[in-house]
Formats: sequence, structure tokens, C-alpha cells
Amino acid sequence: MAIRYRCRHCETEIGRLPFGSADEARTLLRLGEEEAEEFILEGEDGDATVQCICKDCEQSLDRFPDYYSLQKWLQ
Repeated sequence: MAIRYRCRHCETEIGRLPFGSADEARTLLRLGEEEAEEFILEGEDGDATVQCICKDCEQSLDRFPDYYSLQKWLQ
């Protein structure tokens, strides 16, 4: 099992912990059940993917704040 950190916009893998589960990711990030459902995806193999934002996408959102209203702004 592993915990992966992936940008929710461009889907670039930001990092990876070689151990862990969705429950451990939720605990590490101090998220409640509802928040965890939004940010943590659990794969069939037991791996957890934490959806976050990479530096490049964060800079783009800083320059173009209207992008916040879009769920997916990169095609």
C-alpha cells in the first residue's frame, strides 16, 4: 500500500509514501470523513491518492483567480 499525492488539476504526481492507507492519509492530513471523501481516493489495491495542487497550478490560480470556479480547467 502507498499514499500518493497528485495534483487535482494537471494530475502530476507530486510525491509518494511507500506505505499507508486512506485511513492513515486522512489521519495525517487531519481531515474529517466528508473532507476526506473530497480529497482522498482509495484504489482497489489499497493505495490512497491525495488530491492536492502542484506549484505550477497554484501559480496559475494566483494569476487567474477565476479558475477557482472551474472544477477542471486544464484539458
